[in-house]
Amino acid sequence: MTKSFLADAFPASTPLVSSDNSQETTPGRESVKVVIFGTKSGVNNTILTLYKLGFAQVNEWSPLLPSPNPGEVMSILTRHIVTT
Repeated sequence: MTKSFLADAFPASTPLVSSDNSQETTPGRESVKVVIFGTKSGVNNTILTLYKLGFAQVNEWSPLLPSPNPGEVMSILTRHIVTT
């Protein structure tokens, strides 16, 4: 009964996501940031889990950064998506 809710949202033949880290603005593209907050081990485990699921390469995430909350770190993934 489990099915990805995004499975049929986009045609499989059209790549909609790029992991290019350039900061320049390109018409038809927009930057989207994914942020993970938590303990060092929690953030690292989540990054590894997302890698195993095919979401992002481990090296695409920022190094662990201090969070505004004491005892917490964060890591950021920036993706560039095609807008229509």
